[in-house]
Order: sequence, then structure tokens, then C-alpha cells
Amino acid sequence: MIFASSCIEAAARQRNIPTTEMYKRMKRVGLIDGFILKCYEALHTQSRQHVTEDVLGALDIWESKKAEQL
Repeated sequence: MIFASSCIEAAARQRNIPTTEMYKRMKRVGLIDGFILKCYEALHTQSRQHVTEDVLGALDIWESKKAEQL
């Protein structure tokens, strides 16, 4: 969970939004369990910048897919 927390914090800093807002967005689409924790083995070997870019890219895609479903 420390890794997931650091991903949330880094993504929030990158988007210049509160950490709680980023957490809620990620939780809403299932990104924490479905991407960050599920792909931990691959993600934790990458640089912080690369992980942040991957997480934010996934968040954008997952949010748009969720919006399409509504």
C-alpha cells in the first residue's frame, strides 16, 4: 500500500490537485486495485516519473471508458 500511496501522491502533484481528490478519482474507476496493485511487479521497477505518467495515462483512459458506460 505504500507504493499505491506514493503513486497517488505523485499523480496529484503532477495534476496540481489535492491528494484526496486524486484518491477518489482512482478509487471510483478501480485504478488502485486494478492497475497500481495488480501491476506492482512491473511498475515498481520503473522510474517515479515513468510510473506517474503510466498511472495518469491509465486514469485518463479508465475515466473516459467509465463515462462512456454512463
